[in-house]
Amino acid sequence: MDKTTPPSSHKESKPSNSFLKYSSLGIQLISSIGIAGAIGYWIDLKMNLKFPVFLLGFVLITFSGAMYKLYRDLEK
Repeated sequence: MDKTTPPSSHKESKPSNSFLKYSSLGIQLISSIGIAGAIGYWIDLKMNLKFPVFLLGFVLITFSGAMYKLYRDLEK
């Protein structure tokens, strides 16, 4: 038995499948940060705040959550 041959159950990912997976992660990152920023900006306008607390808070929370999701997806 040759030890250099990979097991038959091992599947190699297709390059196009990897491209679609990671491009969708980028789209999700941009869109989620944009939506969170828009919601935070709207709340800041409604509350007449001079400093954009909700805008910055929502964007930072969303960005950190997206980076965590990216880390978990790249770990697989």
